Amino acid sequence: MATPTSHFDYVLPPELIAQHSVVPRDHSRLMRLDRESGAWEHKRFYEILGELHAGDVLVMNNTKVFRARLVAHVHGRAIELFLLRPRGETWDVLVRPGRHMAAGDTITVGAMTGRVVAKSDVLSVRFDRSAQALIDYANLHGEIPVPPYVHETPADLRDYQTVYARETGSVAAPTAGFHFTQELLKKIREKGVEIREVTLHVGLGTFRPMKTATIEEHEMHAEFVTILPEAARAINAAKREGRRVIAVGTTSVRTLEGVAAQTSPLFSDREKVSTQLLGPLRQEGYTGDVNLFITPGFSFKVVDALITNFHLPRSTLLVLVAAFAGRERVLAAYEEAVRERYRFFSFGDAMFIR
Repeated sequence: MATPTSHFDYVLPPELIAQHSVVPRDHSRLMRLDRESGAWEHKRFYEILGELHAGDVLVMNNTKVFRARLVAHVHGRAIELFLLRPRGETWDVLVRPGRHMAAGDTITVGAMTGRVVAKSDVLSVRFDRSAQALIDYANLHGEIPVPPYVHETPADLRDYQTVYARETGSVAAPTAGFHFTQELLKKIREKGVEIREVTLHVGLGTFRPMKTATIEEHEMHAEFVTILPEAARAINAAKREGRRVIAVGTTSVRTLEGVAAQTSPLFSDREKVSTQLLGPLRQEGYTGDVNLFITPGFSFKVVDALITNFHLPRSTLLVLVAAFAGRERVLAAYEEAVRERYRFFSFGDAMFIR
């Protein structure tokens, strides 16, 4: 039976949409939600230390945002060019206004030019420079791609970046990671928690809104992920030994569960037996696209607990959280967060769902 998108709606007073992170970041609020009972407790984020145990594996998305919004020109008129991701010799981009754009059009960006080779819900553009050259230009001349509900763009890219960001490629930040400081990470390591990094370059799959009547009709766009062999082996070991794997953010969830779901059907019979013994991820890791849309009824193979922010109504991110903890429990927790005047969305407060 199809699930109406309206089942993932809630009322949010606009003044609760956070416009910047708190300082220091680990002093944001934290709601702890028990996904079995639905009970919640109000804390500060630095108290996450008390929720983590020696032997836990904390998985973080180390992607780094670049200044993906650029001024470009087509037929002598200025447009906004939003770089999404490189794809071989082309880039996926969005342009505004873009109604009259067509294959064959030439886009000028500074001294660079690109030719539109295909048009669908995004443009496919072949530029005359390498992907790295375009990113370098964007970081010099572009704008930070904050979401539209953030009304003042930060001057410093570090304000829209996690403290552990290292792999450039995202056009939106994995914002659950905003709450961590270097000092808090040091304390977490000293407690015996194992921190492992994965990469998901955030793109259209993450921030594209659901405009369909049902969640089943929504098309999830693929995003590029990497799990290195060392991380895969560590996560598999935790699963074998009954230790918790805690995902920081929905992007980490989609990376882990997407790779587990995507690689398993490709295994030979011998590999399937080996996977059952070794864990849900291939020991050699994974690099490639993932477009898994996690909806209620999904069977989680990797993630045992989740640190996440409070997400937009009718978003795929809220659907994922509902799949993990139950729609009724999550929406009740959101109502409580509104009553308690939590801060919402990218720069907002956090949840720990265990």
